[in-house]
Formats: sequence, C-alpha cells, structure tokens
Amino acid sequence: MEKTQSKRVVAIVGRPNVGKSALFNRLVGRRVSIVHEQEGVTRDRVACEANVDGERIELIDTGGLGHFDKQVAGDQIIAGTEAQAEIAIADASFIIFVTDITAGAVPLDEEVARILHRSGRTVFVAANKADNTELEENTAEFKKFGFPVFPVSAIHNRGISALMDELVPQLPHEENTTIEKPLRVAVVGRPNAGKSSYINRLLHSERVIVSDVPGTTRDSIEIPFTIGKGETARHYQLIDTAGMQSQSRGKSAVDWFSNMRTEKSIERADVVVLVLDAEVGPTSRDKKAAGKILDAQKGCILLMNKWDLAQEAEEDITQTKYAPALREALPFMDFAPVLFVSAKSGYNIKKSVEAIDYVAAQTRTEITTGVLNRVIQEAVGRFPPPVVGGRRLKIYYGTQTGTQPIFIKLFVNSTNRVKDNWTSFLKNRLREAFGLEGAPIIIKYVPRPRPDK
Repeated sequence: MEKTQSKRVVAIVGRPNVGKSALFNRLVGRRVSIVHEQEGVTRDRVACEANVDGERIELIDTGGLGHFDKQVAGDQIIAGTEAQAEIAIADASFIIFVTDITAGAVPLDEEVARILHRSGRTVFVAANKADNTELEENTAEFKKFGFPVFPVSAIHNRGISALMDELVPQLPHEENTTIEKPLRVAVVGRPNAGKSSYINRLLHSERVIVSDVPGTTRDSIEIPFTIGKGETARHYQLIDTAGMQSQSRGKSAVDWFSNMRTEKSIERADVVVLVLDAEVGPTSRDKKAAGKILDAQKGCILLMNKWDLAQEAEEDITQTKYAPALREALPFMDFAPVLFVSAKSGYNIKKSVEAIDYVAAQTRTEITTGVLNRVIQEAVGRFPPPVVGGRRLKIYYGTQTGTQPIFIKLFVNSTNRVKDNWTSFLKNRLREAFGLEGAPIIIKYVPRPRPDK
C-alpha cells in the first residue's frame, strides 16, 4: 500500500484523565453512531476518520492506546505517557495536546510538552474542561509550553470550533482520487425487495423504473452521485442491479444472465448495499447474495427496507428486537452495519447516504504502523496466541499492505501454530480499535523463523 508523505493525521495526546477520549468522541462520535447499533461505541476507539465541516481527517486517540485508571507508580505513568506520545508523533503530522484547565499545568504536562517540542510537529494545546467563561480565562499558564492555546470543553462542546478552525486550514492537501475514479456502490438483493424504490428516493428522481412486478430491473443501471462538499467530497457511481433470481428449473436465460450481471456488479463494486425486505426477513436468496459479497471481500451495508410495513404488520416490533434475529440469520455478515429504512416514507434515507460514505471510508482506512502494532501487542497480552506442539505462536510485528479489503500481514515464528479462533479474536480487537464497520479484514501470516525460536 502506497503511503503519502503528507497525511491528514491528527493525534490527541496528553497525560491521563485530561479528557483526550472525550475530545476524540466529540469529533468522531456522530459519524460512528450512524452505522453502529450500540451507543458509546467510540469509547475504546484508537483511530477513526472525522468529518470537520466537510474536511476529512484521521484522528488518533492515544487514550485508547492504554488506560491508566488503576493505581500505578508515578514512573510507570510517565513511561506510559511518553510511549503513547512517541507513537502519536511517529504517525501524525499534527498534535492536539490536551490539558486540564481546572488542574493547571502539572509536571507531567511539562514532560509531554518537552517531547512534543523535540518532535517538530505542529502542536495545538486544548485546555480542556473549560466548562464556563470564568474557567476559560485560566489559559495563561499553558502558554509557557510555547504552543497556541485554546480553552475547550469536550463534554459541553465549547471552544471546539475555534480550535478546529485554526487546525484544519493547515492540513496538507491530498489528491481526491474519487474524482477521476468514482467509488462504485452496487445495490443488490432479491427481486421486489425495494432496490429501485430506494434508489429513486435516494436520488429524488424517477431515474429507475419501479414496479410491483418482481424482476423489473433486468440490467445494471449506473448513476453518478456525490457525498460531501468541496475538494474532499467523495464521488460515487451508484449501480442498480437486477434482483438475485432463484436457481430453480424453468428459469429463463434472461434470469440466469441477470444473476451473472449482479455477481459482476458485486465484484466490481467498492461498497455493496444489500437490500432486504423487513416484512419477510432474510431468505435463502438473501443469504446467497450475502455470501457472494463476502466471497468478493467487499464493503457492505445491510439495508432493512419496508420497515414501515414491518411495523404495521407487528405493532410491538422494534429495531432492538429485530437486529439480533437478523444477526443470527446472517452471522457471517456481523461486520456489516444494519440500517432500517423505508423507501416509501423516506425514513432513514439520509442516514443511509451517510452510512454508505462512512463504510466507503472504512474500506479505505490506512492504519499507521506504530498504532497497529500497539493494538496487536495489547491483543496478545489480553488473549495469548495458541500453543501448538509445545510452542506458542509469536507475532513479531504487523503491517497493513492494502485496502479494499483491509489487508494485514503478521510476521510470525511459524504459520503452523495459527488457529482460526485467535485470528477471529484479533479481527474483533482490530474492529474495537479502528472501527472498520462494513470493511472485510484479511490477515495473512508470514513465517519469519528465528534460530532461538
């Protein structure tokens, strides 16, 4: 995977308990909540894309790299803080140095400031917990660190705009590759699930013929659209496909070719929106389409259409009740976010657009090497790799080598000691740390034996 020299990566650093994660969550939480079923999902994130007034940046939360909530010796706290700051410095171009305005500048703040000065990075001080105007006035002592100081309150969303208005214009320009090569979004599902109705509602136009007769869309229709504004807006090509037909005898050659074209659309897509009928629930054809998406290793969103009709048919049905049953029916698609919509009423259609954009970003995530290996080390400590033949699998280091899907190489002592359950655990830990909703992850183990191992 080719890395650019000027990345729009911003790291949030500082001593423990100053509110680093609160600031991180404030900047990225809304977008994550669009596609995740649980509240507070950003709490343990390490990195995530944030959209600040239309500008896309990658945020690293060093609070997510290690927790110091327990009673530990002062030198251990200092060492841990230094290690996290150094990881952030290595991977980021810009630093938000978070302090506690109610506590003032303490010696550990001064230690972090010294590290940041040596780094040569652009640094902004966020004097957090400035919950009112009176507290905002206590910024003077932080100016001795030699960085611009901004009083903020992550909890109450005070001062964040002023900080980001100063930071964002200084971010390096990056070429928007989606202008020349739009991302392809395939809308698939069985006949009459509401694919064409969804696209019509999405585009506010009758660009696609809608009919109550299953199988109206025989071919794939491509429609360009854009999400976002300005230079960082992502450009897309929306593909409406023919419905996945059953393979029973008596089906025509037209139906067979429709299935082939749908499969080709999935293979060519960057993100696939699998439309399911909420009234009926997932069928065998839905599962087959999901399997095609999984085999093709594509980003995916599960779109439960006709939610209004499902509610009319069963009064006490809720999304909270429905989602677990859906996950049980499609367990192999647990990485894909679920969104309940109604193409007829327009319910959650805007959210579906944001979800498409979010998942597209997740499939293109580039995880910085230092942060990736810190998360891998944490995972190894939490759940040690398996022992096979009296010897344990050892992971020397990992690196991301590709996107769409997320491709990670782990250099290990022996691939014969790899077990599927540990790989699954590591994938789940990576999702906890980096999100990657809707993005498939491929982990490849590469043997790098050592004489003493």
